[in-house]
Order: sequence, then C-alpha cells, then structure tokens
Amino acid sequence: MSTSGATEIQEKKNSIDTSVWNMHCYVAGKAISSDNLLEVKSPYDNRLVGTVTLANSSHAQQAIEAALAGGKKLTRYDRFSILEKARNLLIERREEFAKVISAESGLAIREAIYETGRAHDVLMFAAIESLKDDGQIFSCDISPSGKARKIFTLREPLSLALCITPFNHPLNQVAHKIAPAIAVGTPVILKPSEKTPLTAIKLVELLYEAGLPHYMLSVLLGPTNEIAEPLVKDPKVDIVSFTGSVPVGKRIAATAGYKKVILELGGNDPIIIMEDADLDVAVYLAAEGSYRNSGQRCTAVKRILVHEKIKDAFIEKFVEKSKTYICGDPSDPKTVVGTVIDEASAIYLENVVNKSVEQGAKILLGGKRNGAMMEPTVIVDVPRNADMVVHESFGPLAPILTFKDIDDAIALSNSTAYGLSSGIVTNNMQYALRFIKELKVGTVNINEVPGYRIESSPFGGIKDSGLGIKEGVIEAMKCFTYVKTFSMPW
Repeated sequence: MSTSGATEIQEKKNSIDTSVWNMHCYVAGKAISSDNLLEVKSPYDNRLVGTVTLANSSHAQQAIEAALAGGKKLTRYDRFSILEKARNLLIERREEFAKVISAESGLAIREAIYETGRAHDVLMFAAIESLKDDGQIFSCDISPSGKARKIFTLREPLSLALCITPFNHPLNQVAHKIAPAIAVGTPVILKPSEKTPLTAIKLVELLYEAGLPHYMLSVLLGPTNEIAEPLVKDPKVDIVSFTGSVPVGKRIAATAGYKKVILELGGNDPIIIMEDADLDVAVYLAAEGSYRNSGQRCTAVKRILVHEKIKDAFIEKFVEKSKTYICGDPSDPKTVVGTVIDEASAIYLENVVNKSVEQGAKILLGGKRNGAMMEPTVIVDVPRNADMVVHESFGPLAPILTFKDIDDAIALSNSTAYGLSSGIVTNNMQYALRFIKELKVGTVNINEVPGYRIESSPFGGIKDSGLGIKEGVIEAMKCFTYVKTFSMPW
C-alpha cells in the first residue's frame, strides 16, 4: 500500500468520533439507577455510541405521581425564561448535540448540524408564544335573546402529557413535543425511540439546566409492556402525542381510551413536475426532497411524478444531480447521505428496489447496499402498483413515474393510503390552484419540497398520515391545553 493510501485510511479513522455517552432515564429530574442497560450502537460501523439505564413499570408510576403532584405554578415569564435559556444553551452546544445525533442515527454530520438549527427555532417560537394570550371575548347582547354580558375564554394546561417520539430527527421531533407543552405549563413524560435515545436525554438534561422544574419532565425507556403501553392506557394521562409508524399509531388510537390523541404517522409524498416547470428548479427540489436526511423524513419525496413530455430531459439532469449526493462516513463533513437507521431498514430498501426491477423498473444510479448504508438510487419505469411507491419507502430512493396530464397526476398522487404533504413544480397558476384544491393531503407546497415549513406553522396529514390534527408549535400548544370559558355582567 502506498504511503498516501495508508494516510487516507488513517485520516478516515481519525474523523470518526469515538466518544461514548453513558446516560440515564429520569423520573422528575432523578436519574434512574438500574442494572438494565440499553446499548446504542452506530449504524455506520456498529461501534458502541452510548448506554442508557432502563426504567420499569414502577418508574412509570413514579413519573405520573410526580407530574400530578406538581409544584410551583410557572408564570408565562417563567416559561419564556426557561425556553429562552434552553435555546441559548443549545446554540452553545450545537456541535456536541450534532455529534450525538450523527453517531447514534448515522445521519451525515451536516444534517445533524442543520437539525440543531431547527430545534433552536422550535425553542425560540415556543418561548415567543408562551408570552401571548390567545383568549377571546364574546359580547352577549348581539341577539334579541342576548344579555348585557361578556363571555371570556382562556386556556388551561392539561394535567399530564405522554409524548412518544421516533428515531428520525432525534432532536427536533423531541423538541416539537416538549417545547409547546412547557410553553403552556403541561407536564410531560417523554418516551423516545430506543434507536436514538441519547439526543433526547441530552435535551432533557439541558432543559433541567435551563431551570425547568423537575416535576414538569420525565424521560423513560424500557420494555413496551412496562412503559409505553401502561402509560398510553393510563386514565391519568390526558393526552398522547405520537410520531411514528402507521401500525403503532393505529394501535395507540385503539387502546388510549378517553383522552386526546395526536398522531403524526407516515407519508408517501409526491413531487409533481408539470410540463411547464423550470427543470433546474425541479431537479434541485426532487434531489433535496429525496436524499436529505437519508430520505428518512415523513415528508421526504417518496415519488417523483413527471409529465411525460419532459421525462427524458428531467431524468438526464436528475441523474447527474444525484451523483453529487456523496454517500459515506456520517462524521465526514463532505458526506451528504449517511446511513439509514439500521441494517434491517437498508435491507428492506434493497428488497423493494429489487422487487420493482423484477416488475420492469430500471435502476439508473445506485441501488447498492453496504450494511446500513443505502446509496441514493434513481429508478425509472416504476409500475404504479410497485411496493416502492404504494407503501412508504423510508430511505434515499428516487422512483420516477410519469403522467399524461393534470387529471392523471392528481389521481396518481391521491392513489395511496397516505395524505401528508406534496410539492408541485409549475409556473401555471391554474395548475397550482387545482392541486391545492384537489390533492388529498395536509400540505401543498408550490415550487418547493413537500416538507417545507417553519417550526411554528401547522403541519400534519390525513388518511393514514394522521387524524387531521395539526402539530407545529402554535397548534401543539392548543392541543396541550383546554379552553375554559367564563362570563360576567357587562
């Protein structure tokens, strides 16, 4: 081996952060001591990234009791101050958080840094909104049967929320649950994904450091039958906010009982490219939507629908663009696409690609798997009934389908069980209006990726993507409260 080759390998090894984070679950600020440990390993090279002490059913009950016992009632300014301090602490430690995100999830470090920015925005908007009063006033003398009274509304926090978060966006997804709850004063029991718990626990510790009263937040990991299931069913839990898979979400809906349920489930989001589209814009949006975050976003582009008139021109440009999304070591700043969450997920993606090829599709780029790493894959002539496009493929796959006109595009887009989001590339206002009115989704973005939003705006889906209840900081704050009305003579 040449000296330069040996040096290159050594530099690659040195680029990997070998830190090991040993963490605990917390019951109202008290670290759990347990012999049961969860080992968290890197999807990239299977090294030990960290450990977490696991909780049991008694810890779950202690967390409930601590939340309901409560403590000092936080003023609006108290809540603002906690969230604002947490925001500043996150800015100071963004590189540390990014390293943990990348190490435990396999996401490219550049994506992990981007995610810290999004979580910062969640904390910022929650802090801002915590100072606002959204009460309303209704005059009662506006009808013949009215009186000289006024009715006022205010929002009261719920007694206890259970928040269950997924492995993708292990910081931002958690922030989207906890920050709005803190903003309104609702205590939370957090149950993060066992695949990416380290980032979630670091955020919990940061919030404690920012001054959050310990009764306001517990974080638990452990056997499903001891932690998640009993908490979902417990009548003392007022609301379950869940982001994750469709089967688990539907099981929660069926077992939660008489309480609020927020479900943010899967997506099969299309980007629809009309014949009048700016091809450079279309190619950029399709690539960003398909490959960012290793394609592991509920709002990622899962289907690229292209008008048949521009198919060849689009595909030529898109393949060249896709080649620039470098797949490799997540800790390398040059890497754009890291791993998916584990090897089993990568094997699934490999299988759906191979099955679509058996059905007549053609791979133009990528298609190969190495452990948990799946190459960005461009695949054309995909049958409309292929598993790859009927079900959600959670990875860096870019299946391209064609349509003949806008009616066909709308029918094809609406043909799956999902209804989360969509992106449309067109300069035709009539096209845009039809898509906005006729697509059965929660969001339609014109000349943008399906997943575009700001952290305070409403988002969420319908059909198998959710119950139509929106999240985002402002809507989540509403969900974590109930409206109380009172009236007075006037």
